[in-house]
Amino acid sequence: MKHAPLNRIPKSRLPLPFLPMAATCVLLAGCGAEVEEAAQAGLGPVTVQRCGEEVEYTTPERAVAYEGGSADKLFALGLTDHVHGYVMPPANPPVTESPWADDYASVELLSDDLLNRELVVDAEADLVVAGWNSGFSDQRGITPQILDGLGIQSFMHTESCFNYPGHPERVRPFEGLYTDLERLGAIFGVSERAEALVADYRSRVEAVVEQAPEGDPVPVFLYDSGTDQPFTAGGQVPPDDIIGHAGGENVFGDLEERWTQVGWEAVVEAEPEVIIILDYGDRPAEDKIDFLTSSPIMAEVPAVVEENFFVLDYNEGISGPRNIDGLEKFARYLREFGADRS
Repeated sequence: MKHAPLNRIPKSRLPLPFLPMAATCVLLAGCGAEVEEAAQAGLGPVTVQRCGEEVEYTTPERAVAYEGGSADKLFALGLTDHVHGYVMPPANPPVTESPWADDYASVELLSDDLLNRELVVDAEADLVVAGWNSGFSDQRGITPQILDGLGIQSFMHTESCFNYPGHPERVRPFEGLYTDLERLGAIFGVSERAEALVADYRSRVEAVVEQAPEGDPVPVFLYDSGTDQPFTAGGQVPPDDIIGHAGGENVFGDLEERWTQVGWEAVVEAEPEVIIILDYGDRPAEDKIDFLTSSPIMAEVPAVVEENFFVLDYNEGISGPRNIDGLEKFARYLREFGADRS
């Protein structure tokens, strides 16, 4: 099986990311109207957890989102009118490729660099949505506590709370996605919309699990980056759930880590039969594949010998609604792989 996986079909022939959203919007007509009604109703403050800490929120009107996962969650909930802008570092794929491209176009690109305090203050943000160590950072001086002191609300991805100091909160990555949607729904007064969206995502995941190949799970290695040492997915990030629900086994899923470095020798010993390439930044997935196939240490790894590579989009690998799209695509690939394997 060569590395022309099913997710290499031209985008014009792959309406998958759009169809579930379209179906959901049919079921939930008037998403924008629901948000507007909530705003007009003058909802009072609500208390929602933020990485294990009880925080009181008022309905935001000038939200700032960091990276695609944050913005996608807001757009999927029909909250575009409450989003002032977004920060999108160069590693992220173009927003024009997003299922919510029109929503991105209707709000402001505030920066193509990392999130910082000055940017948020200048934007007059009343909510910042980001992850811990992905947006929020002690080193860069933008943390929920600092923003609290400035009177700016903040929301952290539940999946990233795993290593947040002081208020640990550990859930499976997909459960973190569902939790975020439900919490954002409460903050913005659109809980019914959030519940319906989560129910739709859960049903799509269940459908994938029901179709997973029988037999032993396929050992899978995710290659993010790195030449001296590979950077990969531990057991606390969305690709671990993507791999597991599709019928595979993340060879580093037993690591109590999010994104982490390992040794090439450990990859070789794990004998992965499939390698997922996380596609982002200025280094194309094809270059990463070329590196792996030309690496002497990886020469005998089954996935490299058979050229079993699957390309996962960056925004399908970080916490966000596109995790479900990535799962469905990888599951199709793995079913095809399983048929050849047997």
